[in-house]
Amino acid sequence: MTYHELIRNIFYKISRFKWLILLSGIILAVGFFFYSRRVAPIYTSRATVFPLTASNDNSGATSQLSAILGISETPKSFSQEASINIVELAQSRNTREAVALQRLPDFGNKTVAALLIENFNNTRSLFEPAIQMPADSTSLAATGGNLLKAGFSARINKNGILEINFSSTDMKLVAPVSYQFIEKISEFYKELKMKKAKLDYDFTLRKIDSLETVLNVYDKKAVRMANTTLFVSPEKIEYQIPKENLVNEKDRVMRQRDASANNREEALWRLQKVTPIIAILDKPDPPYDIKKPSALLYAVIGFILGIIVAACLVISGNLYRYAKAEAKKAIFGGPEGTQAA
Repeated sequence: MTYHELIRNIFYKISRFKWLILLSGIILAVGFFFYSRRVAPIYTSRATVFPLTASNDNSGATSQLSAILGISETPKSFSQEASINIVELAQSRNTREAVALQRLPDFGNKTVAALLIENFNNTRSLFEPAIQMPADSTSLAATGGNLLKAGFSARINKNGILEINFSSTDMKLVAPVSYQFIEKISEFYKELKMKKAKLDYDFTLRKIDSLETVLNVYDKKAVRMANTTLFVSPEKIEYQIPKENLVNEKDRVMRQRDASANNREEALWRLQKVTPIIAILDKPDPPYDIKKPSALLYAVIGFILGIIVAACLVISGNLYRYAKAEAKKAIFGGPEGTQAA
């Protein structure tokens, strides 16, 4: 069989079974159409949060803990350095697992993880295995955190404001879970700010105590020098060795103590003024962004795929015979070699 004969036979087979090929495309198009109607739509919420920290809260150098976590206390927006870290914080496993263990009163006081597992089992495809409900809280948090990872995203926009998006096939879960994420992030910031203020306050107290100890040492040294260097001249005049250096050192330490006392008052004020650091600008409430596959597009894809598959099955015999003949030519060297064999 030559190449031209193969092409002619293919067109003959397709024209002969054209109605069968067309029927296969229609059947697959109908199947894809109803499959797309069964696919649950994905609802996505969008929320933006804004930092509320006052600028004068950060009068000193940033603490080591704040530097490690990248939390910058800026009044207008998250700084670029903090932007990356706040996104990592929002998407971290600890945050997701903490959200997964939260209970929602409006859903029978079930945990977020349990609700996500139930929703996954109800909307999973035929080829996806069901998720068994974990018996312990650790496994439940890990499973819920993995389910949240697929639907949660966070980024910093061009204005330095944190944007949080959460997607789910259950529209009723979108807003409650988004609020839980915002609450956990805000709670983390509040705890961190309290810890930083407490560390600053404790540091100033220790510094003041240390400077008071140094002043006591200078006072004792001055008394000792007065007792050991005092003498009386024949003219009944008392003399003492000058202590200008000691007095100057004591004055310097006293200035440091006074400055530390002012820092103590400022640290105490910051400790008493700790408030939640995040305010919600755009709430994650309806209307949501809805993403659902187009039934018409699925039908067109199914129709084309059905025609291609049916046509391949119809001409498969011709292709097989042509390939077999070409293989014999390659092995035996043409028709002469075939006759000799």
